[in-house]
Amino acid sequence: MSELPEITIYTTRTCPYCRRAKELLARRGLAFHEIPVDGDFEARALMTKRAHGRSTVPQIFFGDRHIGGCDDLYELHASGELDVLLSDRAQ
Repeated sequence: MSELPEITIYTTRTCPYCRRAKELLARRGLAFHEIPVDGDFEARALMTKRAHGRSTVPQIFFGDRHIGGCDDLYELHASGELDVLLSDRAQ
């Protein structure tokens, strides 16, 4: 059984969508690495490159897999696909 990949979330301090995404991850008991991009142009540029041009926050990654933003995460959760993704990674 392999471990889940590291979850990375790029955020800003004042973003309500960032807070919502982090709350869902925490409710699911998922640890994540948060990278604030407030005023950090290098971090934002890396995030945008990793997210294939998406520059809004949050941007969420499971390992190298780009999940998307807050709405994308909630859609995965609501559809049950997040459970599938997590169970596939845990095997």
